[in-house]
Amino acid sequence: MEILLVIVGVVIGGMSGFFGIGGGTMLVPALIMLGFDIKTAIGISVMQMVFSSLYGSWLNHKKGHLNLKEGLVLGLGGFAGALGSGWLVKTVPEIVLEVAFVGVVGFALYRFFKAPAHVDVEAGHDLSPSILVSVGAVIGLFAISMGIGGSILLTPILVGFLHYPLKKAVSAGLFFVVFSSVSGFISLSIAGQIDYWHGFLIGVASLFGVQAGIWLAGKTGNKKHKNALIVLYVIILVLMMKKLLGL
Repeated sequence: MEILLVIVGVVIGGMSGFFGIGGGTMLVPALIMLGFDIKTAIGISVMQMVFSSLYGSWLNHKKGHLNLKEGLVLGLGGFAGALGSGWLVKTVPEIVLEVAFVGVVGFALYRFFKAPAHVDVEAGHDLSPSILVSVGAVIGLFAISMGIGGSILLTPILVGFLHYPLKKAVSAGLFFVVFSSVSGFISLSIAGQIDYWHGFLIGVASLFGVQAGIWLAGKTGNKKHKNALIVLYVIILVLMMKKLLGL
């Protein structure tokens, strides 16, 4: 099982770097398919996201793809919102979490399908910090409670509503995961929802994939990058629907 989880960690890390996601969008369904219950899978996923988001954001900052000012405002909101995730996971039934997971992925798929691949204007600078903090807080609470970092929601919002360039939105999404995942890790640890050994194993393995994923993203055009994101969301949606329907 450990060797298989290491392989899963590398693959998830690659997806994290390429798509700007924490990795939970693929890791949670993968762990469920391997026999973990959804709440254990969420705890492992959140711990893995701490590893991949920190390393990936550092690499993106070095490349000049990360807007630290807006990322910090969004991230602080995400951190505050994610603090409530432990309570939510502990009290909400598994079926509700699974249905919510499918709903989030479906919404993200719709937003990315409607959003243009090429955006020339960098908007969002006229938004007040209070709006950015509020958006971050809602996404942080909702996303971490399902074991995802929040970028699957944040990135489509940045591109579809705030007109961010795709690659900068992807970098901002991964940076957001730093705050929400650290906060979620604290909250879920207090609630006793973390499988530390498997989380550490997958987290360390994911670092190798993150670097490769970020390199590949830099070599991929905007249209192909967007299409790849849509394919990812469809796969996630199908996997979770199969789980819900017992297929």
